[in-house]
Amino acid sequence: MRPQPLNAEARARAVERFAQTTADEPLDVLVIGGGVVGAGAAFDAATRGLEVGLVEAEDFAQGTSSRSSGLVHGGLRYLQMLDFKLVHEALRERDLLLRRTAPHLVRALPFVFPFEKHVLERAFVGSGVSLYDALSLRGGAASRAVPFHRHLSRGGLRQRIPGLDGERFIGGLEYHDAQVDDARLVLTLARSAHCLGAHLSTGMEATEYLRDAAGRVIGAALRDRLTGEEHRVYARETITALGVWTTQAEERAGTESGLRVLASKGIHITVPKERIAASGRVGVISQTEKSVLFLIPLRDCWAIGTTDTSWQEAVDAPAPTAEDIDYVLEHANEVLGEDLTREDVWGTWAGLRPLVQPLRSAEGGSSKVSREHTVVELAPGLTGVAGGKLTTYRVMAEDVVDFALDGSFRDRPSLTAAMPLLGAQGYGEWVERAEEIARRYGWAPERVERLLERYGSLLGEVLALISADPGLGEPLSGAPRHLRAEIVYAAEAEAVGHLDDVLTRRTRLFQESADRGAGAVDEVLEILAARLGWDARRVQQEREHYLGLVRAQIAAESSDGDAEAARQVAQARGRIASVTNTTS
Repeated sequence: MRPQPLNAEARARAVERFAQTTADEPLDVLVIGGGVVGAGAAFDAATRGLEVGLVEAEDFAQGTSSRSSGLVHGGLRYLQMLDFKLVHEALRERDLLLRRTAPHLVRALPFVFPFEKHVLERAFVGSGVSLYDALSLRGGAASRAVPFHRHLSRGGLRQRIPGLDGERFIGGLEYHDAQVDDARLVLTLARSAHCLGAHLSTGMEATEYLRDAAGRVIGAALRDRLTGEEHRVYARETITALGVWTTQAEERAGTESGLRVLASKGIHITVPKERIAASGRVGVISQTEKSVLFLIPLRDCWAIGTTDTSWQEAVDAPAPTAEDIDYVLEHANEVLGEDLTREDVWGTWAGLRPLVQPLRSAEGGSSKVSREHTVVELAPGLTGVAGGKLTTYRVMAEDVVDFALDGSFRDRPSLTAAMPLLGAQGYGEWVERAEEIARRYGWAPERVERLLERYGSLLGEVLALISADPGLGEPLSGAPRHLRAEIVYAAEAEAVGHLDDVLTRRTRLFQESADRGAGAVDEVLEILAARLGWDARRVQQEREHYLGLVRAQIAAESSDGDAEAARQVAQARGRIASVTNTTS
């Protein structure tokens, strides 16, 4: 799989191919939705040698797929629900990502479960985690991608995470799962599909489905948000992977399949790394009355979450409220030795889990609804997939493509369990060169490690930019953990359409820096303008839009309820349309 950039030229070629399709010369598969399942489905179909199109109305991972906890895990809470099948499947996928398909993106991460009671908790939690370990075994202990769990004494717990309440906890248990930058995983899936010949376009909105005389769906009408042009794109099979937008897709199809999706809101906050003392990279997990609390170590901060509340507002504008943040802080402070306050909060994000609703009625909370996914025929020629979780995206993608192709193509097995994603092939060789790279460029080992975890073997392309222009090897003055070359690479290879794409999903400065990325805006805009050909007017529009998003997020964080929080964010997000329309 040879790396190919996702840029304006690649998008133009995709749009040109869309315009060329006819009922007699269609694409094999058209995927609508650029989240982790949609990108995964496009990659899956492309590995089968099919001609694939993927369209996304906004940016890759714009919705739920960039707003998760960033964990690749089996889900200990699902053991309590006796959902052994889901846990086993997720653990299998976790180890596959760690060992074969995305070792550059997914990292093993130890978690500590602290105990308050000497015997009862050790017996109960210990037996559960033993089962968790056992469910991940396939070829014996040698096949495990992560270590077995271990118990910690009071002293061992204090040494491992000094920031926990040493008086409250008498010990703990340490086990392993994994973490990933969810938005980067989606982008890598999209680029991997593109490298196999898939035609990809962001900023392309599906407005209706095309049908033949018998009523079978044979593609979709698309509106190009950049130009306003309409395209009729024909495909033998059409797949929707729209998460919490699934019900809207079903209504547009004019069908009654019975597939309904609940939106459950989960929020996270970030706090400075130094506010929670820990020995190395280790997280904390604790049970709350409504959900599970995670303290997750990131590079420069901690992410803490999550909540699990029903969301009734517009699904494109989830936002945290003051009550959400207070809830997370309260439960974090129950396990920490030193309390966190609102002043410690750097950033926040809110995501909507797409939970398949098995009944017509959707009363009450959402925490008891299954996370297992569902694939359904929305209409002849139109297949929908919903539910699931980040960890099991590959299974969901394989299932929906299998379902869609049944009767259309034969002997086209999925290859995604064996095929590494872009950047994985040769990753180990680049890891062996880490010290050499650090010496050559005068970087700290931590910087090289971070770059390898973002790009894998694609780091060679980033370093080539620096070789051509050594100034790109310098860090951003307003965000020194990122190099100028990373912004150039995002502009030239990673499907950037807006400043928001870079600061929210390519770098995560919006969520993981104290100023929400505001200090880097002008420098990043200067680089993007030079590489993407933006004029002064476009630069000013992008600046105003992004800073408006920052202000809206901060306002939402002080709001009294979901309706007000959603209103703040929706108004700011709506301005992106004017930026697009006035510059096309």
